[in-house]
Amino acid sequence: MTDELIPRKGNYRKLISYQKAEAIYDMTFYFCKNYLRRGDRTIDQMVQAARSGKQNIVEGSAASATSSEMEIKLVSVAKASLQELLIDYEDYLRTREHRQWEENSKELNAMRQLGREHNDTAFFMEMVKTRPPETIANMAIVLIKQTDYLLFKQLKALEAAFLKDGGMHEKMTRMRIAARKKNRP
Repeated sequence: MTDELIPRKGNYRKLISYQKAEAIYDMTFYFCKNYLRRGDRTIDQMVQAARSGKQNIVEGSAASATSSEMEIKLVSVAKASLQELLIDYEDYLRTREHRQWEENSKELNAMRQLGREHNDTAFFMEMVKTRPPETIANMAIVLIKQTDYLLFKQLKALEAAFLKDGGMHEKMTRMRIAARKKNRP
């Protein structure tokens, strides 16, 4: 625990969950722009869900200095938004009768490995620009599931930190009591 009331926190760009969410957003934007019909409401829904996944990680990280509760809520919203996007990609594959990669298929395993080794959007966008839409949808599904797992682990870590250190009000009380003790003659 720090001696500061408001510690300097919030370096979301270093979070692997954020890096993957950024790649998912960029892939989704490209996918929707290139493979869905203009005027299709799904475009706005998918882009917004991808954006919400990314932006709520940022907001949660920014709120972390003063509100554990807000950070947990916003990371949960990011997780939920990405789940919504996952369903949109699955719907795309199903309604167009494209194959969704089966568990332990060579494509799924290869993409899982790439997802473990790379987090940067540039790497994935280079691949996306040379793949058909059904492959992009499958790639996004794999990255969404990996990011979902990372966000779950992040939430568990936030829960543990809250149980150990408490929230802002508890910290303020502890600091005020410590200051009083220090200033007593």
